[in-house]
Amino acid sequence: MVLGSILPMIKFSDLDEVIERANASEYGLGGAVWSADTAKAAVIARRLETGTVWVNQFINLRPDTVFAGRKNSGFGVENGMEGLLEYMAPQAAYVAK
Repeated sequence: MVLGSILPMIKFSDLDEVIERANASEYGLGGAVWSADTAKAAVIARRLETGTVWVNQFINLRPDTVFAGRKNSGFGVENGMEGLLEYMAPQAAYVAK
């Protein structure tokens, strides 16, 4: 297991196969797609099972955008409205008049 930022490079000939291999991981915190064809990379990025995915960049985080993992990459979210809601406990109160 590797914990930290790594950039695995896998040679492939079939796009569906490489996406399947990437999604076979039990982890899904973040991922990145690198390509000269940005539009095609964005289509590929949407198919990855990660909480965050970057295209032609990595670890570009904004405080107003949610950051969360998928699969076995943690619980809850950080940043954005979704992150703030993690600290709230909504309650409904009905008072008869």
